[in-house]
Amino acid sequence: MWKKSIKITILISLIISLIIAWSIEDWSRTVHGKLPSKTAVILHAVNNNLVPLDPDLEPPSFLSSSARPGKAAILKDDELIPLGNQKNIPVRIYRYSDAEDAPVILYFHGGAFLEGYGSIDTHDNVVRSLAARTGAVVITPGYRVAPDHIFPAAVNDSYRSLEWAYENAEQFGGNPEKIAVAGDSAGGNLAAVTALKARDENGPDLFAQLLYYPLTTFKEVEFDSRSTYDSGYYLLSRKVMLKAREAYTPESSMWDNPYTSPLEAENLEGLPPAMVITAQYDPLRDEGELYAEKLHESGTPVKTVRYNGVMHGFVSFFEIMKSGEMALNESALFLTKAADETITGEEEYKLTVQKAPAGLNRVKEEAEAFAIAAFLVGKSTYTTVTN
Repeated sequence: MWKKSIKITILISLIISLIIAWSIEDWSRTVHGKLPSKTAVILHAVNNNLVPLDPDLEPPSFLSSSARPGKAAILKDDELIPLGNQKNIPVRIYRYSDAEDAPVILYFHGGAFLEGYGSIDTHDNVVRSLAARTGAVVITPGYRVAPDHIFPAAVNDSYRSLEWAYENAEQFGGNPEKIAVAGDSAGGNLAAVTALKARDENGPDLFAQLLYYPLTTFKEVEFDSRSTYDSGYYLLSRKVMLKAREAYTPESSMWDNPYTSPLEAENLEGLPPAMVITAQYDPLRDEGELYAEKLHESGTPVKTVRYNGVMHGFVSFFEIMKSGEMALNESALFLTKAADETITGEEEYKLTVQKAPAGLNRVKEEAEAFAIAAFLVGKSTYTTVTN
C-alpha cells in the first residue's frame, strides 16, 4: 500500500513540475525572443498583479545592522526642506549611526514625474542598500510631481535639495564637499539635470552622477528601444511616457529645455564623472546610452553598462534578481572610486554589455525562478478554484 502511495506522490510531483516548467517556458516566450526565466517570472507576476509590491515591507536583515558586520546599524531620519511661502518637501536620510565625514549621495526616486507612480517610500530598498554598500549618507527628497506641479517644480525642488544637503550634511555625519547625485528613470533625469544646474549656477561641486535608465529627452526622437519595448510589458509603456510628458511638460516649448531634456543641452562640459546603467528590455535604453556618449564627447569620464536580460526598473528588484544586485555593487564601486577621485576617462567611448547571469549564478536564478513560478501557479490555481 505504501509503495503505491509513494508512486502516486512521485507521479503527482512530476506532473506539477511539468506544469511549472511549461508555465515558465510559456512566460519566457515573447515577440522579442526568449527571456531569462527569472525575468519572465517576475514580469508575469507584476503584469498579472499576482504579487503586491508593498513599499511598507520591512527591509531584509542583510541591509540593516548586518550589512556591515561588527558596525553600526543604518538609521533613517525624516526631515522637511523649506521652500518658502510656508511650503516644505519631505526628505529622508539614510546613514550609519557612526557616520563621520562620509560622502553624501542625493538620490531622486523614479516614477514618471506623476503622482502615484513613485515616492521616497517605493524606493526605500534601493536607497537603503546604497547607504549600506557605500557607507555614504544618502538623502532622498520627495520632490513635487505632476499633474498638480508641472515643470520646473521638480527641478527647483531637486536643486533646493542639493543646497539643503550641502547646508545640512555635517549634522548627519556627511561631508558637504563630497556630494553625488543619483536617480532612476525620472529620478535619473532629475539627477542629470541637477548636475547641469549646479554647474550653470555655480552651486555645490559634485563628485559623481549615477543614472539608472534615465529619461533624457521629452522630444519625439526615433529610438529603436522606444518603439520596440514600449508596450508596457517591460514595466514602462508609451502610454505612461506620453501621460508624463503631457502632465509634466504640457507645453512643447518645454521639451527642448536642457532642464527637462538634458540630451538636448548644447553644452555638457564641466560635469562630474558619470555612471549610466541601462537595461536591454527598456524603452529608455537608447537615449540613456546616447546621453552617456555625449557626456564622453564633452570630456566627462563615463562608464556605461547595459544589463542584458532585464527590464526597466530592474535595480529595484535586486533582492530577487542577480543583475540588480550586480548593478548596485558596480554602482557602489564607482561611487567609492569617484569619491576618492580615481575615476579617469577613456579616449574612446565604450558601452559595456553585462550578460545575464551564467554558471552557478544562472543555476541559482533558475532554481529561484522555479520556486517563484510554483508559488504563482499555486496562487492562480487557488484563486480560480475558490472563485
